[in-house]
Amino acid sequence: MNIAENIHPPAAHAAPSLAGMVSLCEAAMRDVNKVILEKMASDVPLIPELAGHLIAAGGKRMRPMLTLMGALAGTTTQGKDDIPDEALYLAAAVEFIHNATLLHDDVIDQSEKRRGRDTANAMWGNEASVLVGDFLFARAFELMVSTGDIEILRMLSSASARITEGEVMQMSMAGAPDSKLEDYLSVITNKTAILFAAAAEAGARVGGASAPICGAMHSYGLALGRAFQICDDALDYGEDSDKMGKNSGDDFYDGKITMPVILAWQDGTAQERDFWTRTLSQQDYQTGDLQTAREILRRHRAVERALAHAKQEAEAAIAALSPLGQSEISSALISGARFAAKRAY
Repeated sequence: MNIAENIHPPAAHAAPSLAGMVSLCEAAMRDVNKVILEKMASDVPLIPELAGHLIAAGGKRMRPMLTLMGALAGTTTQGKDDIPDEALYLAAAVEFIHNATLLHDDVIDQSEKRRGRDTANAMWGNEASVLVGDFLFARAFELMVSTGDIEILRMLSSASARITEGEVMQMSMAGAPDSKLEDYLSVITNKTAILFAAAAEAGARVGGASAPICGAMHSYGLALGRAFQICDDALDYGEDSDKMGKNSGDDFYDGKITMPVILAWQDGTAQERDFWTRTLSQQDYQTGDLQTAREILRRHRAVERALAHAKQEAEAAIAALSPLGQSEISSALISGARFAAKRAY
């Protein structure tokens, strides 16, 4: 994919946005989508139907875009204009890994809605969702192997294992508002950030980037992923969470332990802790409990403090990009990091 026509001078003082990344990756993402459609094909009609339902729901596609941005960082430093086909395959693999975990997550959480649409498990049942998730994992590994790079296979295989570890750890923390903040950070690093990091680093590697740039992309993705997940968790308690693509209060009613809850518990009174125990631990919910939770969090500025942490992570992601120097690629990545923690700025 020729990238020369997509390179423009960096925009100054632009609002945090994914527009720069989207513009740079637009042509390549069309090719990635072709790979996704090709690899979703199966003689069993339910597989492409169910997988297609989830993938068609959209989303920001940040993970495959990070793979392509990593590849761009590698190719442009070598004076090349083309994103290698291997980067397209890896971007599709990363999207398959992500969507496979979503299918499994929705079964575990018994979710009925995702991105405003019925979940696959609500439409086709848990068994079909789990099996199609397994199919997507298998396709992802096929795409990884096609690159012929054993280090990339190791990197993304390790990321897949750590995603599962993060999900299991999150499940073990459910209903425990006295959890440690470092345990929460470990969960989000594994279940979210590690795939961001592996996607960005793998793209840089197949793009021929130097070791410092590959390392920079890994560090950028790790911090970006944490910023993204902390903001996403904090928004669950926001009054306008429905507008942000979330169903308001989902984490609260599922007993999930996130940064705002941990902060509120640490600073809370005995009465407030009794409330968290009754709701999150005992799953005993009463009318008005979500609003009460919001009031407690507001009292301790827990959401604002979580967003401040997300901002720190976004700035750490930006700082990691120093080996890339100043370019439209680095400018787009900087804007993307601030967009991931947009509510914190």
